Amino acid sequence: MPLKFFKKHAQKWVWRSGLTERDLIKKEAAIGGQLFGKLEPGQERQFFCLDEHTWVWYESWFDEKGQKHELTTRYEIRSNGIIKVQGNLDYHFVSDNEAQNLFKAISLYYQYVSAYVYNQTPQAI
Repeated sequence: MPLKFFKKHAQKWVWRSGLTERDLIKKEAAIGGQLFGKLEPGQERQFFCLDEHTWVWYESWFDEKGQKHELTTRYEIRSNGIIKVQGNLDYHFVSDNEAQNLFKAISLYYQYVSAYVYNQTPQAI
């Protein structure tokens, strides 16, 4: 499972590089945010693994009036399904289609973060 891989390699990188775990999450989040297409000027996107059961999608952008908007989506992977939380508003289980898309995103994340943060060839998930 990739999370064990990341935890093991993150500990090595913290020790060898002097980077903190937070620094590594920032690097992972930046790469994760690039997996879903080109960003427009003023747009920011992050996608990262927070812990063993939690994935975070963050996006910010400016509208045509120059007002900044932000949206944080948290996915909690549980034994009975995946719960999606946006802001502090609602908690609900995701559809099968959204779950499949999330797992595709996680697979891409794993491949790119393995290669570009930890300089490792990713193993099959």
